[in-house]
Amino acid sequence: MILTENLNVLWASVLFETLYRLGLRTVVLSPGSRSGPLAIAAAVHPHLEALPILDERSAAFFALGLVQQQGRPVALVCTSGTAAANFYPAIIEASLSHLPLIVLTADRPPELRFCQAGQAIDQVHLYGHAVRYYRELSLPELALLPYLRQTLCHSWQTALWPDPGPVHLNIPLRDPLDLRSEANFHGALPKNFFAQVQPFVPPRIVTSLPWQTWQQMQRGLIIAGPSHGVDSLAEAAAIDRLSRFLQWPVLADALSAARGLPHGITHYDLLLRDAHLRESLRPEAVIQLGPLPTSKALREWLSACDPLIWCLDPT
Repeated sequence: MILTENLNVLWASVLFETLYRLGLRTVVLSPGSRSGPLAIAAAVHPHLEALPILDERSAAFFALGLVQQQGRPVALVCTSGTAAANFYPAIIEASLSHLPLIVLTADRPPELRFCQAGQAIDQVHLYGHAVRYYRELSLPELALLPYLRQTLCHSWQTALWPDPGPVHLNIPLRDPLDLRSEANFHGALPKNFFAQVQPFVPPRIVTSLPWQTWQQMQRGLIIAGPSHGVDSLAEAAAIDRLSRFLQWPVLADALSAARGLPHGITHYDLLLRDAHLRESLRPEAVIQLGPLPTSKALREWLSACDPLIWCLDPT
C-alpha cells in the first residue's frame, strides 16, 4: 500500500514496499516524532508486521531474536537523537554474530544540525565499522524515488552477502507530518515501478572437501561453534553424520545446534583445564564449523596443539 497524502509518508511507503518485495516481513519500531512517517507506512502496510517497543535498547535486541527466528533481515526503526545511540550494543552483537539487520534512523535535515536544535546529534556513520554498509538518504523528492528503490535493493543485498550483518540507513526528514496542501502528493507511481525488485538469493559457493585427507587422520576433532541458522535440526543432523562418518568427537558450543549429539561434548572447558587430559587429547586435525567458541581454555589449547584446521563458515 502506497500512501500519498504527504511526501514524507510517500517516501516511507515506497521504502517499506521495496523492502517487503525484497523479503522483509517484520518491522520493530521505537516511536518518535521525526520517525512518524516511517511508523505510519510500516503500520498500514498490509503484509508487514509492525511491532512497537518503546525502549530502543530492548527493541534492538528483540529484533536480533527475530532475525535468528525468521532467518531473514528485520527492520529496526527509531526517531532522531540519542534514540539511535541505544541501538548500538545490539548492532555490535549483530555484526559479530553475522545477523542481517536493516537499521533505519530518522534524522533532522541538514539545516537543523549543529545549531542547537532539539533532539539532534551527529548520526552520520554513528555505528562506525560495526555495520556492513552505511548510507545517508537524500531528503524526499519525487524525482528521487528510483534512487531510493535502488539504494534499498543494494542495502538489502549487502546485509545478506557476502558477510551477513547490519546495515544503517540514516533518513533525514523535513517537517515529518507536514499537513499543508503543498506537501501533498497527487498522482500515482509508474505502473511497473516495483517490477524489478526481487528477493536476493546469495550465490552458493561449493568447493570440494578433503574427505580422504580427513579419513587418514588418526586424531581428528570437530568444533561446532555458535549456530545462526534457522533449521537447527537439519544442522545438527548434518554434524552428526559428519561425526559418525569420520569417527571424530564434537566439541559443541552452548549456542551450537550440535549440543546434545551422541558424540557431542558441551562441557569441554572442564576437560581442558586438566593438564594430563589436555596433553593426551591433542588433535592433529580440526574441522571448525562456524565461528570459534569464545572459550579461553579451548583457544589456548588449540594454539598449543597447532593442528591442521579447516574452517567451514558461510562468511
